[in-house]
Amino acid sequence: MEALSKVHFSVPLMVYVPIVLALVFISLIRDNLEPISMLLWFAIGVATWTPTEYVLHRWIFHYLPRSRWGLRLHFIMHGVHHDYPNDARRLVMPPSASLPIAALFYGLFWLLLPSANLNACFAGFLSGYLVYDMTHYALHHATFRLPWLKALKRHHMQHHFVDAARGFGVSSPLWDVLLGSRKSSVIGKRIS
Repeated sequence: MEALSKVHFSVPLMVYVPIVLALVFISLIRDNLEPISMLLWFAIGVATWTPTEYVLHRWIFHYLPRSRWGLRLHFIMHGVHHDYPNDARRLVMPPSASLPIAALFYGLFWLLLPSANLNACFAGFLSGYLVYDMTHYALHHATFRLPWLKALKRHHMQHHFVDAARGFGVSSPLWDVLLGSRKSSVIGKRIS
């Protein structure tokens, strides 16, 4: 299983960009959505990703199971990333984990949304996921000049190196701020 937890950062793009494009095409052609309506539902899907990212990271990826097998699985899927945060092959979610999770979310969207809007919304949701994965990789390996990207990197690095029980937002600290899990020492600090 450990081998399945490693992946090059480009793999999610190769897997999900064609899926997103297919969902957009289906929403426009088969589902007959007007372009404005498709863009609106796409934006709703992107917006739905941010709280999902927070919930998954805080309560799933940082949940500590009690069983020995569960602890081992948790370590392989997320714990090893905290032990080796600069391992370039452990910074994006491998398809062996992300595809089953995506299928579960598609089922949830199918239950909750009108069928005509489902594909456009899910295309946006998957696009939000891709932004998260690529942002996570960049936060670990890129140097930023823009102040807001420096702040985002500081926020995530504090999660890794100061307090893993805080700072669960990766592509945005919004939910950490709203739910009180952001380190107060980061808020308002000047970025040099």
